[in-house]
Amino acid sequence: MSMTQHAEPAVTTPPAPGPRTTDGRTTERPLALRLLARPEVGVFLGAAAVYVFFLIAAPPVRDGASMANILYQSSTIGIMALPVALLMIGGEFDLSAGVAVITSALTAAMLSYQLTMNVWVGVIVALIVSLAIGFLNGWLVVKTGLPSFLITLGTFLILQGVNLAVTKLVTGNVATDDISNMDGFDQAKKVFASSFDVGGVQVKITIVYWLVFAAIATWVLLRTKYGNWVFAAGGNKDSARAVGVPVTFTKISLFMLVGFGAWFIGMHQLFSFNTVQSGEGVGQELIYISAAVIGGCLLTGGAGSAIGPVFGAFMFGMVQQGIVYAGWNPDWFKAFLGVMLLGAVLINLWVQRTATRR
Repeated sequence: MSMTQHAEPAVTTPPAPGPRTTDGRTTERPLALRLLARPEVGVFLGAAAVYVFFLIAAPPVRDGASMANILYQSSTIGIMALPVALLMIGGEFDLSAGVAVITSALTAAMLSYQLTMNVWVGVIVALIVSLAIGFLNGWLVVKTGLPSFLITLGTFLILQGVNLAVTKLVTGNVATDDISNMDGFDQAKKVFASSFDVGGVQVKITIVYWLVFAAIATWVLLRTKYGNWVFAAGGNKDSARAVGVPVTFTKISLFMLVGFGAWFIGMHQLFSFNTVQSGEGVGQELIYISAAVIGGCLLTGGAGSAIGPVFGAFMFGMVQQGIVYAGWNPDWFKAFLGVMLLGAVLINLWVQRTATRR
């Protein structure tokens, strides 16, 4: 007789869950370190420190009118620092940004006055000229492959000479004529250089523009395809091209965005003071770049934010007016800015290394 044996199916009991092991690469870092990794955190801390310092050293800063003046000075720097920062994130520089502001203002003033036209005609032509300068800078950088430092340094020298020579040729002076009595001036002044009352304090409209532009720039960088293009083009343009990023369009448009900022600030200066000095603007490009660098934008491109330069510009405005309110010698202003720039860069470097250290 034979016996048939049926084997029982093997039952494998799953091991009891134990502590998860990782190789250290996927461990989530603490919130504090993740915040420190943000490029704008270091400059925020620096801006807060400068603000507290001048609150103590310069009691007039505590007054509402004084703070409105500080914010106004910050806004005139910050509006230009925003497109300059975006361009730096895209991996390029523009050393002509300061004199381009004056070129825009001179174009609008002389065209309107010399041809006795409505000032809005001059405003529109100045916008076209500013965008054309930005386009030319971007096109030359992309097509020649030369560093933007060299291209825009040449543009800086050209515009500086043209501003002075053409103004003297057309007006016989180094400044434009007063346009305050011309058609359209009052309307343009309301748009570019008006102020409004908040609790008895006069607030310049440029402060509102500054914050609105910062919000738009932040949204573009973080929530749009164009923002991804900017970071990619600044990080590695060859790799960006390989994955379909329109690097040429991105870089040229960023230079044109700087041109737009130069036009806007140029119009503000023109309609604030009714006339423009042709020799101004030299050195302002370094202020704009410094505000962007202090705000966390890397000189090598591919990293940064739009919020950081807001705090960077605030630091500049705070120092510029704080020195005056403290009664110190204003000749020390540039030295103070230099120390602040170096300090901010070192702090940002330390913050980034601390945040990325395991």
